[in-house]
Amino acid sequence: QVQLVESGGGLVQAGGSLALSCAASGRTLSSYATGWFRQAPGKEREFVVGISWSGDRIYYTDSVKGRFTISRDNAKNTVYLQMNSLKSEDTAVYYCAAGRFYSGSYYSDPKKYDYWGQGTQVTVSS
Repeated sequence: QVQLVESGGGLVQAGGSLALSCAASGRTLSSYATGWFRQAPGKEREFVVGISWSGDRIYYTDSVKGRFTISRDNAKNTVYLQMNSLKSEDTAVYYCAAGRFYSGSYYSDPKKYDYWGQGTQVTVSS
């Protein structure tokens, strides 16, 4: 089993930056693909960005490309999400997830992920 805990959420002004972390325990995260999803009240869960177990492949949704950066440190068993140029529409609960898959087409599919964190709230004021 893998346990995931997100941290780093909070309130930020539009145009500002925020960094999220996802710490894993139970098993090493090095053999898992990982991703970030977000969900705003009344909306569907949305894929944000994913990264392969080795970090050599990264997939972004168009709405965050150029503003958000995902990275991972397998030695620390942690995945990061650096968010810059934040917009009010980025407001949501952000979840990290992990799964064993390798196809790029799977990263945006929530059902491909086996483990999920509890989420961290990100609020962007206009």
